[in-house]
Amino acid sequence: MPHQNRAGLQVFLNRLNLRSQLTPVEQQAVLDLPAFPSELEANIDHVALGEMTEFASLVVTGALGRFGQNVRGDRQITALHVPGDMANLQSVVEPRATSALQALSRTKILKVPHQALRSAAARHPALAEAFWRDCMVDAAVLSQWIVNIGRRDAVGRIAHLICEIATRQGVRETGADSFEFPLTQNQIADATGMTSVHVNRTLKALRSVATLASRSAHVLDWEQLVGLADFEPAYLQRGGAPGHRLRIAQTD
Repeated sequence: MPHQNRAGLQVFLNRLNLRSQLTPVEQQAVLDLPAFPSELEANIDHVALGEMTEFASLVVTGALGRFGQNVRGDRQITALHVPGDMANLQSVVEPRATSALQALSRTKILKVPHQALRSAAARHPALAEAFWRDCMVDAAVLSQWIVNIGRRDAVGRIAHLICEIATRQGVRETGADSFEFPLTQNQIADATGMTSVHVNRTLKALRSVATLASRSAHVLDWEQLVGLADFEPAYLQRGGAPGHRLRIAQTD
């Protein structure tokens, strides 16, 4: 396997290890998954709504957005996938895309065949649990995004989005104040249910706390930003792997 493919799978494994206890053999099974690189230009659809897929998409660099749209073609971004995310892991059990994927910036992905993921999960039940837990975290993120749109004001919505992206990239753990922020103002609008004009005004109101420019973010006051966002990171489950392993009974 090319070195860059192994490096991409390692980032996915790092994500799994945040929440699951995997043995060296199970970790090696992840690194041995077949993976086929593909590069996507910004604003290019990667998986269409209703498309039948045979692979899951692992983000190596850049970002993918999951979205839905109405009959007029207006889109709502419903999830953001950053490096280390297997953007459509749930497609292993439901290959027909119930939501679409678009590259939000120039993005490199690894296509991992469904059959390989099924085979690894069948050989290693703890991997099946890890994949299951990974999908559960994606569902928790979606739930928070619904709350963000329905119950926070404009400043809170964008502040929460900044906090979440920073946390998912491990920024707070390193103590950094600047980090990659892959969304444009138009994409922030599609993710927060706002107009691009409203996003622009809100970013100006946030300037004393955080600034966005050239697909990067700089936070001047983390405590104030977290307060404005009403941000509680527990739903991201980045506090370490649980102290147990699910025991799956096997029958002959």
